[in-house]
Amino acid sequence: AEYMGNRKRHFQAPSHIRRKIMSAPLSKELRKQYNVRSMPVRKDDEVQIVRGRHKGNNQAKVVSVYRLKYCLHIERVQREKANGQNVYIPIHSKCGDSEAEAG
Repeated sequence: AEYMGNRKRHFQAPSHIRRKIMSAPLSKELRKQYNVRSMPVRKDDEVQIVRGRHKGNNQAKVVSVYRLKYCLHIERVQREKANGQNVYIPIHSKCGDSEAEAG
C-alpha cells in the first residue's frame, strides 16, 4: 500500500516538486566546486547523456525541461519524422550528467 501511495505522489506531484525530482547528478569538478551532489536541471544547462541509446562523451545544451512528462529535450538528440520534420527525443533527467551551470 505504501508503494502505491509513493507512486501516486510521484505522478501527481505539482510543478515545484517535479523540479526537485528532476535533479541530475553533477560532474566531479562541479561537485567539488559547489559541494553538492546533484542540482535541478534548467534550460541552457550543459549536460552529458550517460545512459541509454543516446549516451556519449559529447556535451549538449538543454533546450527545454518538460516537467509534466519528467523529461528533457536536448540540443542534438533529434529524429526525423515521416514528413521530414525534426523532433526532440525526450530524455529522462536521471540519464544525464550535468556538466556546467549556465547563467
